[in-house]
Amino acid sequence: MKLSVVIPAYNEVRTIEEIVRRVSQVGRADEILIVDDGSTDGTRELLQRMDGNLPVRVILHDRNQGKGAAVRTGIQAARGDVVIIQDADLEYDPREYPALLKPLEEGIADVVYGSRFLGGARRPVFFWNMVANKILTLMTNLLYNNILSDMETGYKVFRREPVAQIPLRARRFDFEPEFTAKVLKRRFRIYEVPISFNPRDYSQGKKIKMKDAFIAAWTLLRYRFVD
Repeated sequence: MKLSVVIPAYNEVRTIEEIVRRVSQVGRADEILIVDDGSTDGTRELLQRMDGNLPVRVILHDRNQGKGAAVRTGIQAARGDVVIIQDADLEYDPREYPALLKPLEEGIADVVYGSRFLGGARRPVFFWNMVANKILTLMTNLLYNNILSDMETGYKVFRREPVAQIPLRARRFDFEPEFTAKVLKRRFRIYEVPISFNPRDYSQGKKIKMKDAFIAAWTLLRYRFVD
């Protein structure tokens, strides 16, 4: 299977080169597709110099549209059979790729979630962020009759072709609940594997806010009844 790693990036000048180095070092990516979402801190200029240095390919949004919009652009432009969404902020470790890809390679899954709550090593996270995550995951399980442990995980891996046919509309952090809602409603086989997690704090550029939890809850409710 050819693998595309989609990296949405917005103002990640401090980490973008390092995450590309880490992804390349794993040796699994046939394509590293970086979508810059209108960065203003020098990320854009860095990426323009990296573009075309195989396997790196860069797409530039002319203005900031949100993480969900960047991910959707990446999915539609990817050329691989399988896509991994990789955040640019070093919270997720590309050395997890073999474990994340294994259920797809064995044919027992269509989508794989890397769960931060299945026993993998992690640095302690913000308490209220964890509470919000648990509530949103519980809502997901109640609304869609499932037993996921980490709906909001940034590590989502999937076969590109069927997912590219799903009408995704999210522009911001509502991508995670929309994606989950729609793959569950289509009865895609989801498999979870434990991953390590090294969260950054807001002083280091973390962008998700508490208001995004309320947007995610509304997104879960909305897509339970509409598509």
